Parts: sequence; C-alpha cells; structure tokens
Amino acid sequence: MPIAPLCSKLMFFILILIGSFIQPATTLADSLDFDTAWQRVSEKSYVLLAEQANIEHAMHQQDATWDMHLPQVNINAGYIYLDDKIELSPSAIFESMPIGGLIGTQIATLVQALGISAAAIDSNFTSKISDREIKTASIGVLWPIFTGGRVMAAQDIAAASLAEARQQKALKVYDQFELLCTRYYAVSLLTQLLATRTEVVESLKIHLEHAKLLVENGQIAEVEELQAEAAYDKAMVDQEKAANELAITQAALTSLLQEETTVTTSSRLFIGKKLLPPLDVFIKKTLAGYPGLTILDAKEGMATGVVKVEEGKYYPTIALIGDYSLYEEDNLIGELTPDWFVGVVATIPIIDRSGRSGKRLAAKNLVNKVKQLRHQAYQDLTLLVEKNYRQVVLAEAEYRGLASSLKLAEKALELRELAFDQGLATSLDVVDSRLYVAAVKTQRSHAAYSYVTKLARILAISGDLDKFSSYQNSTL
Repeated sequence: MPIAPLCSKLMFFILILIGSFIQPATTLADSLDFDTAWQRVSEKSYVLLAEQANIEHAMHQQDATWDMHLPQVNINAGYIYLDDKIELSPSAIFESMPIGGLIGTQIATLVQALGISAAAIDSNFTSKISDREIKTASIGVLWPIFTGGRVMAAQDIAAASLAEARQQKALKVYDQFELLCTRYYAVSLLTQLLATRTEVVESLKIHLEHAKLLVENGQIAEVEELQAEAAYDKAMVDQEKAANELAITQAALTSLLQEETTVTTSSRLFIGKKLLPPLDVFIKKTLAGYPGLTILDAKEGMATGVVKVEEGKYYPTIALIGDYSLYEEDNLIGELTPDWFVGVVATIPIIDRSGRSGKRLAAKNLVNKVKQLRHQAYQDLTLLVEKNYRQVVLAEAEYRGLASSLKLAEKALELRELAFDQGLATSLDVVDSRLYVAAVKTQRSHAAYSYVTKLARILAISGDLDKFSSYQNSTL
C-alpha cells in the first residue's frame, strides 16, 4: 500500500479521536437531558400556566354556586324629597268616611251651632304625617327555600365545568409532552445526521487526496479525480444543510424551554429494551382514562344541568322574607309603621318569556349529541392507538433489521477503499460505498426517531407518561 494514502488515513483517525475529546467540552455545559427539559416545560409553559388559571377560575365559579343556598341580606337606605309635606285634616277625615260627605256635613253643622268654624278646626287639629324630606334605613332579608332544583342544577353545572377544565389541562400536558419529545429528539436526530454528514465529508476529503496522488503517479485516470472532487463538494453542501436544519430545530427547542441561550441535548435517540405490552392493554387504558372522553362526560353533565334548570322554571319559587327598620322619622308615619315584619312569598310562573321550553329541548339535544360524539371518539381513539402502536413496532424492527445492513455496508466500504488504493476499483465505487454507509446510518436514525416519538404519543394517549423513562435503556 502506498505511504501517502496510509499517512492520510492515519491523520483522519487522529482528527476523529481529538474531536471526540473536544466535542463534549463544548456542548455538555449547556446541554439538558430529556427529564430535565420536561420538568422545565411542566413548570414554565405558558400553555400549561393558562390552563391552570382556567382551573382556578372554574374553582371560584364552583365556590360561588354554594352561596346560592344563603339568604340575601341587604341594608336599604333611602332619601325622598316630596313636592309638599303630607298632612291630614279633620275635614278630610270626615269626607273619607264610608257614608261619604253626609256625616261630614252633619258634623260641620254641629260645629257651626257651637260657633266654631271648620277652618279653625282644620287649622288647630290637622295632623302632620310627614315632612317633605323622608329618610329611611332598614335591613331586608330574602331567602329562597325552594327553586325547583335550579340551585342544585347550577352547582352540578359548575362541578362539571371544573372537571372539564382539569381534563383540558391534562390534554395540554400530553400535547406539550409530545411537542417536547418531537423537538428534543429532533435535535438529537439532526445532531447524529450532522455527525454522519461530517464523517462523509472527512472521508471523501481523504479519498480526494488519494485520488490526486494516484493521478500524479499515473495510476488512475484524471476523470477519477474529478468524480472524487464532485462527490466531496456535494457532501459539503449536504453538511451545510444538515447544520442549518439543526440550528433551526435547536431554536425551536430553545423557544419551547424559554431559555435565552441555545439548548443542546444530552439524551440520545434510543430503542427500548423493554418490550411493549399487548395492543389491547393500551386500548383499554386509553378508553378508560383519556381526558378527551372525560371532557365529553363533563359536557354531558353540563347539558343535563341546563335541562334541570329549564325544567325548574315550571315550578314555583318559595322564599322567606323579612325586614327590620334601622331608622324612623319622628312623625306619624314613623310611629304607625311597624319596626319589623317576616313572611313567606311564592312566585308561580304562568307565562314565561325566557323560552324555557325551547331551551330545555335544546339542552336535551345537546346531551344526545355528546353521547354520539363519545361513540365516535371510542372508534377514533382505538384506531389512533393501534396506528401508533404498529408504527412503534415497525420502527423498532426497522432499526434492528438495519444492523446487519450497516455491518455489510461498512465492510464493503473498507474493501472498496483497499481496492481503489490498489487501482482495482474506481472512485465512483468508493463514493457509492461511502454514501451507502451514510444512508443506512441515516435510515436507522430516522427509525429510532420514529420509535421515540410514536412511543411518546401512545404513552401520552394511554396516560402512561411516567413510563417513558423506563424505555430509555438502550441508545444508538
């Protein structure tokens, strides 16, 4: 074997060895493992914080419905200014007697016989009922004791709304987990692809140098050198593309984690050693606890509550009432008005303008709609779980099945390089072998990425997010 190609190969391996020591020192300082990244998303995600605020809103709304059992107690105060003071004269009393003005006339005749005028009587015996200014203050109580079930229905609606808010957050947690998994392991995937492209560039660079030496020694034709140069330039372009894709994906991951500096990943793509449970296990777990189904249950509960509210409008409303005077005017009205009173009032709706009949029927239709949506959701979820389950199994089989192809490709590349050095193979043969090795590595990386992302999805759907880390037992 010529000395120059041997020296070039030795230099290539030395560079790779040095790079293996340098690379961790530049990336590990800012790198995050997947568990740490998920913890940060769980704590800082604006989406999850918004859903938590929605839960607290629903909790306060539910607390508010319990106050509907309490009585309504008001302090009432008023000021009234009349156009004139209220007075009651004896003549007005006489004229308002049941027999009418007859008794009043007789009394007036009697008074005149005594030598007293009616005007004098009115002037001396007129009672002041109230001044022009009237001030009032009292405590009023209204306590509904029967509302046709509308209070309990409102509480049921509030409880269902709170349950929906909690399940909405659970859905967002699953979505954020899948999103993080997609972006995080996309960075790991593109990091591996960039490493593969870099390896191809370095290999083709050495191959180009070999070709130049062989052309100078007259061992191969110049066209072989041109083929090696073209392959090297193409590999440089592919490397630059991979670097740009990695930078874009890192920016997306950094944004999701709300970090100021670019985030790199320390958890690599993996194929779990732990075998997946049977498909039926995932389907049963999904149909038993998927938040989307629980949301439909909550919506059905709210619609049922609306039905009860509208039906309650057909029943009477019965309430206890009471009032206690806190301030009385120093006049006849104040003396005649009682200090307090209590009682019971009933309101029976005869003609209602709220459209209770139509609203009741609409709410019943909504209940039926939710039931149909639940049946459809069962079918869709079953299909979704089965689809992702089979994709996980296929990705794992593809990754493991390509192991032999990778060994064969690497061995073929080694033989082609030896043959080229001896003038028994063309530059195109070496380039094809090198690119085939890169293609197999890339295909395995994509299979591992599909395995990880589909595994994350099926675990999220079935509510087993905590088991994701248990599958991280073997890495590429």
